[in-house]
Amino acid sequence: MDSAEYERKIASRFAAFDQDGNGYIDREDFSGAAARLLAEFSTTPRCDKGQALYIGAEAFWQGMAGIADVDGDQRVSRQEFVTGAVKRLRDNPERFAEIARPFLHAVIAVADPDGDGITPKAAERVMKVLGVPPETASAAAHALDTDGDGRIDEDEALKALAAYYVTPEHP
Repeated sequence: MDSAEYERKIASRFAAFDQDGNGYIDREDFSGAAARLLAEFSTTPRCDKGQALYIGAEAFWQGMAGIADVDGDQRVSRQEFVTGAVKRLRDNPERFAEIARPFLHAVIAVADPDGDGITPKAAERVMKVLGVPPETASAAAHALDTDGDGRIDEDEALKALAAYYVTPEHP
């Protein structure tokens, strides 16, 4: 992969986290994503699933900030993301799983009313809410069902999420 391609992929990963497009990843990006997911799946913020999603979003933010917020200003710039998060998470993908799991677990609980794994259609809805283009979301959601059972479990989703964010070669 040439450096221009790598930079483009990193920019798209940064943009996915920078939900409000202000040029920084911050707490509001994570809490805003949680609010939009709750609205998409008609879940109230004060119910157990809603609270778990906000707690998971905060944990994800704290993990990201701990890895990448070098100057301590409570926001992650694109440069901090490139030099901090991407490098550290690529070198230690288990760390990404550790910081993402509470949020992902809560997202699945919100998107999976019967508790047996989310459908590719529900995963597609989640991705669209999080800013993934519709055509990409559809293909990606169906690819997440790696065992072909029509459901996406937490491990399948976490592996795909980690691969996307920490592997430069991943599409």
